[in-house]
Amino acid sequence: MASLTIYDSHGKDVGRYDIEPTDLAPRINRRLLHDVVVMYQANRRQGSAKTKSRREVAGSTRKLYRQKGTGNARAGSRRSGIRRGGGHIFALRPRDYSYSMPRKAVRLATRMALASKLRDNEMVLVDDLSFDVPKTSVMVRVLKALGWDGRSLLVTTAQHDPNVYKAARNIRHVTVAAATDLNALTVLSSRRLLLTRAALDVLRQRAAGTAPA
Repeated sequence: MASLTIYDSHGKDVGRYDIEPTDLAPRINRRLLHDVVVMYQANRRQGSAKTKSRREVAGSTRKLYRQKGTGNARAGSRRSGIRRGGGHIFALRPRDYSYSMPRKAVRLATRMALASKLRDNEMVLVDDLSFDVPKTSVMVRVLKALGWDGRSLLVTTAQHDPNVYKAARNIRHVTVAAATDLNALTVLSSRRLLLTRAALDVLRQRAAGTAPA
């Protein structure tokens, strides 16, 4: 049985937490992780690209010169897509890039992402993380005591904690999310994952199907 060291907010060792990657996911399927991450990235795309076609650009529709007898190649109006200032021949239109995957697959991918963080020793466990008032300087001091080196970090609490969120929102490369709001993309986008013991309990219960409704 593998175990994680539990630290307090000052970085001191206060205990051990026994957990195996298989407690979160039976195996890690790289293809499924890739597919789910690509889905989340596609769903984030705005799809608001827009260019004008020849019917939308300003300009006369008059034929520039007669069809024959000028020695020039035949030409239509100045709105033609082959002329400067003309419309785009294959104009871009706003589109929706989003799509969905089966809910079970998406949830399994989240658990796989967490298991990969645990397997790769990229998960840090803190006994508790709470503040009476949201102060960024205090949050930075706690993170540095826990070994944060300035690289991307995802802080996870059992439930949404407004003080933790406000204390960390101005820190570069640090994001905060509740355990129930995690997904494969948010987990894998951060180099390390900092969880409270209560958050890991929630994730473990959800993986086992014993989380309270």
